[in-house]
Amino acid sequence: MQRRHFLGVLGGVALWPYAARSQEPAMPVIGFLSPGAESVDYAEDFLAGLRELGYVEGRNVRIEYRWARGRLDQLPQLAAELARLDVKVLVTSVTEASLQAKKATARIPIVMAAVGDPVGAGLVASLARPGGNVTGTSSVSIDIVGKQIELLPVVVPGITRAAALWNPANSTYQAQQLRQAEKAARMAGLELQLIEVRSGDEIATAFNRIRSGTQALAVLGDAALVLHATTIAELALKKRLVTVGLNRTWASAGILLTYGPSFSDLYKRAATYVDKILKGAKPADLPVEQPTKFELIVNLKTAKALGFAVPPSLLARADEVIE
Repeated sequence: MQRRHFLGVLGGVALWPYAARSQEPAMPVIGFLSPGAESVDYAEDFLAGLRELGYVEGRNVRIEYRWARGRLDQLPQLAAELARLDVKVLVTSVTEASLQAKKATARIPIVMAAVGDPVGAGLVASLARPGGNVTGTSSVSIDIVGKQIELLPVVVPGITRAAALWNPANSTYQAQQLRQAEKAARMAGLELQLIEVRSGDEIATAFNRIRSGTQALAVLGDAALVLHATTIAELALKKRLVTVGLNRTWASAGILLTYGPSFSDLYKRAATYVDKILKGAKPADLPVEQPTKFELIVNLKTAKALGFAVPPSLLARADEVIE
């Protein structure tokens, strides 16, 4: 009896670690939904933001990624998948992913990253009081488009004709950008030709449609088009077009000039929302943050290939020069 009693106690001790483990809280799962791809997204900046707050992927948090890779029509299905996984928080990259996530769930907290106009897109009631289950960071990219067009006469004095590439599949975001681009072009006295591009297969044909005498090309911010940023930059260089885009990704691909918010900073700040929500905060109570850091980047390699002299005043204002 004593031996059986001892073995029983020993068996109970052996089960202690298992019992303790079973009582540990489950590792929180974060969903990450993007219309882009791993190679051109800012997920790494989001992860860096999490690490600064003490979250390490695979150690105390798990992340389920879903990438549309430029296929915006895949976003509803991918958003629904993440909603079925019942993630603790759903992080969404830019406007289209955020809209589809909101359609997929009204219960799971959604942290949007770098959305151009969250109020105009119907994602939040207001920046100060989002309401509902969505909050996060805004890139104010809608307003930035006008400023990019305004830069063209500074870069190319006497310019009269420009073109703009846009993706009509990105209906909500692009429609707002188009209005701003056309308004800025009118004020600058520019004739602006709008060129539609829905996929990488259409890019070469789109460039063939650019009218003779066009001096510059603006590429409107789009998660599908950015997958083909290098191709777009190369074709623009062959046509001797001065190019302007939104952020560092485009500048690194060869676009001459980019101006816009720091997307790296916006994605890092999205991590702070995730931290607050995991600790009990409600999205409705967390105001949407607008960018505080803007970047003017000039690609001198592209300028040299064009035989183009960047105005010294512009170089003096640049936050970064790629040489």
